[in-house]
Amino acid sequence: MNIAIVGTGYVGLVSGTCFAETGANVVCVDTNAEKIASLNKGEIPIYEPGLEEMVLRNVKAGRLSFTTSLENCLDDVSIVFTAVGTPPNEDGSADLQYVLEVAHTIGRNMNRYVLVVTKSTVPVGTARKVKAVIEEELRNRGVQIDFDVASNPEFLKEGNAIKDFMTPDRVVVGVDSERAKELMSKLYRPFLLNNFRVIFMDIPSAEMTKYAANSMLATRISFMNDIANLCELVGADVNMVRSGLGSDTRIGRKFLYPGCGYGGSCFPKDVKALIRTAEEHGYSMRVLKMVEAVNEDQKDILFRKLEKYYEGNLKGLTIALWGLAFKPETDDMREAPALVLVDRLLKAGCVVRAYDPAAMDEARRRFGDAVYYACDMYDALLDADALLLVTEWKEFRLPAWGVIKKTMNNAVIFDGRNIYDRKELAESGIAYHCIGSK
Repeated sequence: MNIAIVGTGYVGLVSGTCFAETGANVVCVDTNAEKIASLNKGEIPIYEPGLEEMVLRNVKAGRLSFTTSLENCLDDVSIVFTAVGTPPNEDGSADLQYVLEVAHTIGRNMNRYVLVVTKSTVPVGTARKVKAVIEEELRNRGVQIDFDVASNPEFLKEGNAIKDFMTPDRVVVGVDSERAKELMSKLYRPFLLNNFRVIFMDIPSAEMTKYAANSMLATRISFMNDIANLCELVGADVNMVRSGLGSDTRIGRKFLYPGCGYGGSCFPKDVKALIRTAEEHGYSMRVLKMVEAVNEDQKDILFRKLEKYYEGNLKGLTIALWGLAFKPETDDMREAPALVLVDRLLKAGCVVRAYDPAAMDEARRRFGDAVYYACDMYDALLDADALLLVTEWKEFRLPAWGVIKKTMNNAVIFDGRNIYDRKELAESGIAYHCIGSK
């Protein structure tokens, strides 16, 4: 099967590569000529474990290619996936200009049947808009060509995207014709060997499912952060509370970890977009508004703990940060708690020494020379008055406590992800502050 995927960002590149891995012939399209040139030279623009090797393998096999021209490949493909960005507008709504630009291009250039599938995260009703744009372009050309639209939202976790795509919990597909259903069934047939579910539904329901899923996960995170903050006030231990909650099969253990807030390209944007969609229909998503408010407040929690510890006297202190990306196994800093934290520290007059295994280049782009970029995790600790653990990378889990104590000016750790053992640090002579317990 021949398919095109428009957009070589996180979703598009991972999806295209994984489809090629199952035997499909995939052409990835992007208007960014520099990015396409880099991909054709084997340079991967995003950090995702295992992706580079898979891209190179499928390019070599002739199943994966890259181009700037969707027009030139439309006659050769059966399915076109739209995987372009849908950044939030100022009012929180999703910006659909890139999605609709793809629709215009398809309508102006298609000469045979094609199935247009939206993989970008888009509000309910987007497929209808895509269909209307293509129909308008066909009318302008004075031609009648059959086509279908469909919705196939992605559920990829950065850092684990290849596994999520190749062995997913489920695949959600919204269609409104048997022909579209047959094509999508054929495309996903190789994955059926793993006995996972392809769930077909109407298009609006598929579009809503993506937002509802991410909003539910964001809700669990903010709920646990609220519980953690209350635990500190009443003398409870949130780790014990979490264990008790997660043991309930109706609740489960996932996404019950308190911390210093969620970030990334999905949760913040999707929560905002769903709130905005509701407002456009005269409804208020009251729970999600509080989910968003709790998360924004939680991003400030490590700074507040540090400020309390030093009784407001932070000017001139050297603060070490471990972790800058919004989560491990990615270099993505979009909406990351570290952005809020670094800004607060710099405004308070602190010297910031930061280290992240993958996000250092992205941090330099955002902070410039306002921050010292350490060459490793221990370099970040040199003469530090406190260590703030922001991202729970594996290499931070078992540090040499003796080295930490000797390297730091004051051995105190503020753990934003609750990965350390209080008793172990006390035995090492290190002061410890986490989230959700005293």
